[in-house]
Amino acid sequence: MRQTRLGPQALALLLLCCVLWGINQVAAKAALTEIGPLWQAGLRSVVAGALVALWAAGRGIRLFERDGSLGGGLLAGALFAAEFACIFVGLQYTSASRMVVFLYLSPFVVALGMPFIAHGERLNGRQWAGLLLAFGAVAFAFAEGFATPHSPQQWWGDALGVAAALLWAGTTLAIRATRLASAPAEKTLLYQLAVSALALCAAAVAAGEPLPAAWSPRLIGLFGFQAVIVSFASYLVWFWLVRHYAATRLAVFTLSTPLFGLLAGALLLGEGISARLLVALLGLAAGIVLVNR
Repeated sequence: MRQTRLGPQALALLLLCCVLWGINQVAAKAALTEIGPLWQAGLRSVVAGALVALWAAGRGIRLFERDGSLGGGLLAGALFAAEFACIFVGLQYTSASRMVVFLYLSPFVVALGMPFIAHGERLNGRQWAGLLLAFGAVAFAFAEGFATPHSPQQWWGDALGVAAALLWAGTTLAIRATRLASAPAEKTLLYQLAVSALALCAAAVAAGEPLPAAWSPRLIGLFGFQAVIVSFASYLVWFWLVRHYAATRLAVFTLSTPLFGLLAGALLLGEGISARLLVALLGLAAGIVLVNR
């Protein structure tokens, strides 16, 4: 039975994941100067998938038993691959700070979809008000891409961020609506990493993206952070949490991630933080309070 309240351990794990995910967008954008977006996304899935398989083997977790999860796993993997294609390609056109704000539209879609899957996860009036407030805040931030864009194609990067958010929400809903809901977290994650590794690497070849001629220490560090710390460790924790706690509560709590993304973008990449983006962030924070109070 899934718990509706998040205890201290769950909150600490969620906070750590949110910090890592906020920094992840900065690391991905910084690495784009040395590796193409599709190769970067695909190869990190290759490395993280291998680590998940080794982790499961070491713990005696059987990943290849027939349990009826194949259909859900392929669906979740396809959505996962499309999500990260949108993120990494979108980062070429918009800032990491903006990408991380748009990406966290995902909890609203999860909140809309979960009542059709788990009737116990319906939201009350105050929580719906919080979701609407946060949604309006993100829409307010998106409008900046048309009013005062940093580049003519910023709106395209922003739009890909919104698409990635919808795909992330779809992945969460697919996990909860299929046999993956009772599968080990390692198996759930491996489905997504394996499918995305194949799909994204194939897309990189089809798009004619060149592989790096040499891997600098900088690129190895940025790539290693994404593959090992984020794609392997943090996602394993996230899918464990999805199995044990209410998905709506978890998804909405992750709205704290944009704060860490904004700070990381400003401190590590020197990205400017506009007043409009700060207002949007405050709206997101207010939405979190209303939904989780």
